[in-house]
Amino acid sequence: MYINEQYKNGESSGLELTENISFVQLDFDGNLESGNQKDGNFGSENCKSGEHRAGGRKDGSSESETCEVMSAPLLREHLLEIYINGILTMKVICIGQLLAELVLGRLFTEGIIRGTEDVEGIYICEYGSRAKVILKDREGPAGRFQNRGTTAADESNEKFSGIGTEGESDQQLPEQETYVETTPSCCTGNRILNDYFVYSDEIAPVIPIAYKLSWIRQLADEFSKDTPLHRGTAATHSCYLACGGELLFQCEDIGRHNALDKAIGYALRSGIDLTECMVYTSGRVPTDMAVKVIRAGIPILVTKAAVSVEAVRLAKEYRLTLIRTAKRGGLRLYAGEPPRV
Repeated sequence: MYINEQYKNGESSGLELTENISFVQLDFDGNLESGNQKDGNFGSENCKSGEHRAGGRKDGSSESETCEVMSAPLLREHLLEIYINGILTMKVICIGQLLAELVLGRLFTEGIIRGTEDVEGIYICEYGSRAKVILKDREGPAGRFQNRGTTAADESNEKFSGIGTEGESDQQLPEQETYVETTPSCCTGNRILNDYFVYSDEIAPVIPIAYKLSWIRQLADEFSKDTPLHRGTAATHSCYLACGGELLFQCEDIGRHNALDKAIGYALRSGIDLTECMVYTSGRVPTDMAVKVIRAGIPILVTKAAVSVEAVRLAKEYRLTLIRTAKRGGLRLYAGEPPRV
């Protein structure tokens, strides 16, 4: 599998993850507050006309007060368009970080690939706004996009040329009339536009593994340490990948589905056996999150948030161990065998 990332992860690349936004702090009576933003930067300015007047003065005066304008980092939403064999197939709202892992994980958990052996190459343009995926021996509509099995190393310049521009090889076809889109529960605007490349395989049950209670505790402890973007913005979900009590990877994103896909994509890219792993997510677990984990073959899913009735039923049917860590310590085992002490 060939991966060519033209963009750079991180703030210094120009693909900024956050932006400082100014605001005026008010209490619930409409009075101005100052100096109570723990991590914000602020300085004294005059309130602009119409922004705030009188600070809730009882005399009803309309004279503008002097107030302290503060600022704090807010998360930036990033749009990534994913083309598969030249066809626009997905639009993902995410953060501009770990995009190749996100693409690879999303292809896997949506049933488009069975593993990295199905992928000839992935290219991410310099702006991080477009990903081009070449699948091996796969056809799109009318067989026009069939790949003849050549390697990306042999033909990378030809296959990946024109990315970032509207080249002839990239086509935005009308949305598939027979395809019924399932709206993801993350509500971030992520969309799958067609199912041209989805395998029709039935989802198989996972193979349960023995695990220790200490492994769950360790992941809960890691979660309590927080992640950089969430620490600064409180606007991301996080996901942790572990195996045998060892933390292998952690990431964050604006959506919990994205964070999970990044962790799975990292494992695929790194050759990690997901059937021996567990994942810990900060987000709630409805059926679409459970399906992703089951499709990836991961035997244990731990969440610090709520789960749905349907997710529990699905976990029991497909032998997924589903655990929620309780706020006051301990855990709730919804499906699967208890851990070893």
